[in-house]
Amino acid sequence: MKEVKAYIKHQRVNQVIEALEREGFTDMTLIDVRGITSGLHEEAYKYSLELAQKYMDVIKLELVCADGQAKKAAAIIAQAAHTGRQGDGLVFVTPVEAIVRIKTGEKGNAAMEPEK
Repeated sequence: MKEVKAYIKHQRVNQVIEALEREGFTDMTLIDVRGITSGLHEEAYKYSLELAQKYMDVIKLELVCADGQAKKAAAIIAQAAHTGRQGDGLVFVTPVEAIVRIKTGEKGNAAMEPEK
C-alpha cells in the first residue's frame, strides 16, 4: 500500500476531488494547514500579496491506495491542481508499512476493503 499526500491551493480542491472520484479514488482526508515558505524574491513582491507572505493557507490531501494505483493518483492530483503559478503545491508518495481497521482488527488489504 502507498500513501499519497498533496499540498494544494484552496481554489483547486474541488477540481482535484472531482478528478480523483472520476477515477475511483473516493476515500481521502482533507486538512486545512499552513505551509511555511520562503516566499517570493524581493523584486517579485509587488506581483503577489499571497505568495509574498511567509505562511500560506493550503489544503493537505491524504489518501491510501494499492501500490499500483499510487502513480495514477499522484498524476491526477498534479494535473487537476496545476495552475502554472508559483505555489501550486507538492505531491508525495510514501510506502505504508501497516494498516489496521480499528473496529474489526482487520489488517493489510482487508482493512482497506469497504465494510459489509
